[in-house]
Amino acid sequence: MHSEYPPTLPAEYADIEFENNAQRLPLVLCLDTSSSMAGAPIQTLNDALADWTRELHDDVSLSYSVEVAVITFGGRGVGAWRGPQLLDPRTPMSPFVPAHAFQAPRFTASGVTLMTEALELAMHVVAARKAELRASGLQYYRPQICLVTDGLPTDGTGHMTDSWHRLLPVLAEEQQARRFRLYAIGVGGITDRGEQVLQAFAPKFNARIQGFPFRELLQMMSASANAEQKGAGDEVFEKIFSQFKTQRPAWES
Repeated sequence: MHSEYPPTLPAEYADIEFENNAQRLPLVLCLDTSSSMAGAPIQTLNDALADWTRELHDDVSLSYSVEVAVITFGGRGVGAWRGPQLLDPRTPMSPFVPAHAFQAPRFTASGVTLMTEALELAMHVVAARKAELRASGLQYYRPQICLVTDGLPTDGTGHMTDSWHRLLPVLAEEQQARRFRLYAIGVGGITDRGEQVLQAFAPKFNARIQGFPFRELLQMMSASANAEQKGAGDEVFEKIFSQFKTQRPAWES
């Protein structure tokens, strides 16, 4: 298991990969790849990520402003992905990739549900990337973190744990300060207790969805990113999220 990340994450790709000095929008997908996701769920996730990647490349408004990082928690512990590459935690490389250059990883499902550590890493890489952008004189929109799971937080041995409670005051402060917007999505057979964890993490933007509608979920994240670029008010994000929760993908309405 590896859940720690270097304290500083110097940018390892030049910002000239963007064709202009567009305002950046960091987006982190924090994904459960534990053993309960084996079979159809992980295949559905892989397919949806591949489709979403193509859509990102084709979306003029997002492809040169959104930066994508992927965090997983499962058989390999907690890991950060730079596109299809799982980063060595000892290597100080940013996981963020410009959307127009992003390539989707392909996951296998195994292991335990280190949700707490994964969300901590997601918050850390967001804070590090914001510091990099400020140091480069670049502006950014409010980052988005999307946590997706079908289970409960466990420790490294697979036993359920209450360690996630340590995140609650931090998450409350960070979201109150508008440092990022967190979406917490329960899929598949997530239990009532699992749903309560997600409600605690993201009081406004949590959902319990039947099945594994990863394609719709990723489209919702794109719609939210577009709204962020337009300076939309909170009511717009709540409407987009409500449409996702009710499985009405009328993002443009």
